[in-house]
Amino acid sequence: MHERPPRKFEDLAVGETRESGWREISEQEIVDFARQYDPQWFHTDPEAAKASTFGQVVASGVQLLAIWRQLDHGINSDIDFVCGVGFDDYRMKTALRAGDRVKVRSEILELHPSTRRTDRGTAITAYEMVNDRGDTILSFKSINLVHRRGS
Repeated sequence: MHERPPRKFEDLAVGETRESGWREISEQEIVDFARQYDPQWFHTDPEAAKASTFGQVVASGVQLLAIWRQLDHGINSDIDFVCGVGFDDYRMKTALRAGDRVKVRSEILELHPSTRRTDRGTAITAYEMVNDRGDTILSFKSINLVHRRGS
């Protein structure tokens, strides 16, 4: 049985930032993911992708979210989330290419205690995924419910 994460809504602070370590993305990882979840030719076929706008296979937008989730879990898994309820301002700004190293940054922008349920509050967090050249791959705001102390 898993213990619940220790950090509650009351432990969070506007302006709190965190940053993951680096994760390298391989061509095989891009191709394998895309073949299962987003089988467009410029994600799945390295040879054909040379003729694409990108000149090589690039990660699917769905894969960007999966990678973000994995990296975010490494830096924010100590927060006792109820669940995520949405994304705002979701932007894929630069293609994620084979060989890129990426990391994720988070910053808590807003905290709002629930007006209907005393056991939770809403945290709005800005996220950014960047590559090792300093390019922003992905950015968005995540809206999450977080358990309050005593819930």
